[in-house]
Amino acid sequence: MLQYLDLGENQIKDIFPSWLGVLQKLKVLILRSNGFHGTIGAPKSDFVFPGLHIIDLSNNEFTGLLPSKYFKTWNAMRNLNVESWTYMHSVGIAFAVEYNYRYRSVYNYSLTLTNKGVNMKFTQVSEVFIVIDLSSNRFQGEIPESIGNVDGLQLLNLSNNLLVGQIPPAIGSLSNLEALDLSRNKLVGRIPWQLKQLNFLAVFNVSHNNLTGPIPQGGQFNTFDNSSFDGNLGLCGNPLSKKCEDSETSSSSPPSSTSSEENEDLVSFFHFGWRAVLMGYGFGMAIGVIIGQITVTRKHDWFIKIFGHQRWRKPIKSLANW
Repeated sequence: MLQYLDLGENQIKDIFPSWLGVLQKLKVLILRSNGFHGTIGAPKSDFVFPGLHIIDLSNNEFTGLLPSKYFKTWNAMRNLNVESWTYMHSVGIAFAVEYNYRYRSVYNYSLTLTNKGVNMKFTQVSEVFIVIDLSSNRFQGEIPESIGNVDGLQLLNLSNNLLVGQIPPAIGSLSNLEALDLSRNKLVGRIPWQLKQLNFLAVFNVSHNNLTGPIPQGGQFNTFDNSSFDGNLGLCGNPLSKKCEDSETSSSSPPSSTSSEENEDLVSFFHFGWRAVLMGYGFGMAIGVIIGQITVTRKHDWFIKIFGHQRWRKPIKSLANW
């Protein structure tokens, strides 16, 4: 029946306790600031941690790749019913035998999370609050596309690791995301324009990576200051003082639906044009044959005189008999 397990701020030295995945009702797992180490590996089945909403493994010594297969199995982090949410709490029933008295006690869960480098205390935790914090470890490799499966995610912190590769556009599908921290890694390439779709994104930090190209403009990106992009010498565009070249700006924009429609219209025009030419050519040939038949039939002597071939004495069969 365990729902909330906070072992943070201790001196536990161990590998990831994957065996806790059998706890069907576990919603919050906090192992932050310990000595956990090694790789997380893959889940043994698709039914581990089925009720997990919040996982905080920050400030440990985990290595290897990010747990991409867990991102596919944490189903409680998806398809949330935000209309009927409450706060996470435990309810205890206690009895005092001598007074025959029964009372109900409620304990609200609370936790501390790191948001843009600042520890934030949450005295109450919403049932629909979805968090993955894997920051300050030694995770390597790329951010997997499977992160897009956790579509109820509100806070994602992968900062201060050894992650490489590009920021996956799949993060742009996390429509509920409010805070994204990818700072202090080794990420390269451009910031995907798909991140402009994150209408609730209030905190964004990709500082101290190796990102290049223009910063997406519009949406929530108009609210972020320079500190969100510090330490990326290849970035350009607002809010940075470094301006982008026109070619860079145009290549970072989403595909234009107008251009696509124009191309389709152009293709349709040429397709119809060639059909019209062929139809006209065939119609012209038919008219020519008919006129030729009439000429040969009715002006047979004149035709023989002009072309001098006796084989034309027999009239050509009518086209209607073909």
